[in-house]
Amino acid sequence: MSPILILSTLIAYFAMLFGVSYFTSKNADENSFYNGNKQSPWYLVAFGMIGASLSGVTFISIPGTVSTSYFGYMQMVYGYLIGYAVIALILLPLYYKLQLTSIYSFLKDRFGRNTQLTGASFFLLSRIIGSSLRMYLVVIVLQRFIFEPLGIHYTITTFLSLFLIWVYTFKGGIKTIVWTDSLQTFFMLLSLIASIVIIGSSFNWTFTETMGEVIKSDYSKTFFFDNILGKGHFLKQFFGGAIMAIAMTGLDQDMMQKNLTCKSLGEAQKNVFWFSLVLVVVNFLFLSLGALLYLYTTKNGIDLPTRLVGTENVIATDLLFPTLAIDHLGVFCGLIFIIGLIAAAYSSADSALTALTTSFCLDVLVLDKNKSRYPKNTRMFVHIGFTLITFITIIFFYESNDTSTIYKLFSWAGYTYGPLIGLFFYGLWSKAKLNDKLIPLVCILAPIVSYLLDQNSKAWFGGYEFGFEMLLVNGLLTTLGLFILSTINKKATTILE
Repeated sequence: MSPILILSTLIAYFAMLFGVSYFTSKNADENSFYNGNKQSPWYLVAFGMIGASLSGVTFISIPGTVSTSYFGYMQMVYGYLIGYAVIALILLPLYYKLQLTSIYSFLKDRFGRNTQLTGASFFLLSRIIGSSLRMYLVVIVLQRFIFEPLGIHYTITTFLSLFLIWVYTFKGGIKTIVWTDSLQTFFMLLSLIASIVIIGSSFNWTFTETMGEVIKSDYSKTFFFDNILGKGHFLKQFFGGAIMAIAMTGLDQDMMQKNLTCKSLGEAQKNVFWFSLVLVVVNFLFLSLGALLYLYTTKNGIDLPTRLVGTENVIATDLLFPTLAIDHLGVFCGLIFIIGLIAAAYSSADSALTALTTSFCLDVLVLDKNKSRYPKNTRMFVHIGFTLITFITIIFFYESNDTSTIYKLFSWAGYTYGPLIGLFFYGLWSKAKLNDKLIPLVCILAPIVSYLLDQNSKAWFGGYEFGFEMLLVNGLLTTLGLFILSTINKKATTILE
């Protein structure tokens, strides 16, 4: 497929995004940037969150993992339902009761300023890493199929990708993102379903027959109970998914900022419940697409794409979908894939930059968004700063040339979101007072201990391997550390009395 044709399609797509941005940012003020003036329709937020939750990582990586993990990823997706119920019934009522814009303001009220900074810092680190990995995947595809044939260096590809996000979000912020994310979710789902239909048609199957063949295939194995020591066991995946949803949605400023733009708590809860149900269906379709991609390569004798890592060529599962869509499934499928990928990636990255800016301004700089003295220029400089930081991080990932992006993303999250789980859990269920100056130490030590456990689990625990449940372990270690602090504080108070 011609790189010029793909590039022309992207230009038309972004022109549409800029049009949406223009109309939604009219008369926008600082409250529009941070909370959308609390006027977002719940169904629009719910639909847009699908794209923001999945991102380019799911769009590319999940179909590729089917060859080794089959449909085992659904075990974690089913666990999401438990996590989202906790968000809707426990966390959202808290956030709305306290009228929060940044959710880490709760940590300041409960523990103190140092704890607020600690929570915000872990979010900033988590989101920079996660968003950069998501955009990194997109840059790989754009570079390989569009810009490299045109002789353009990948640093320019990366810069342009982030610059476009900044342009259509710098004024309207979250108010614009609620609308653009919904548009991008639509194109992502359109691309997903169209790809399934196109591949099914190559087998002369109807859509119903296509899904039936997927379910009958060996790839559709979903539940794994045979090896409790391994990472893929049902219990690990299911409860790991529940904790992952709580951490990466309920304790994440990026995802919660959208929910907090709803008109009321009831609408925000309705948004989360509907969003979680649709998310299960969409993830199943992505795995079904993965099974179809492998069935297609087997039928047509197509070699799987590879990537050079060091001196060795390894199978690049992240490139399976883009390679088949662009090189083997026809022009229409190639174009719809590119649009879907961009839609999935940008619906995650645009809100991430806004959330990073929000958290830094309100939690770190402690700027008051409600007063006329609020320095708007400061917010704009912070927005630019995080765009540049993301740019540098993507370049780092590109140079490292690693694989298994989605598992890298979740393994990082296991270390950086763990302290947030511990802080919020202890803050909600305990009334004990703690030394605010010592809490950051606990939050640093917990991930270090978690990492040591993860790296040595086979030797220390009879071959046991930690999976996504490492996030829970990290959170429990943080909670234990906070409990020890409260015990020390009580003893010290008793002695002084």
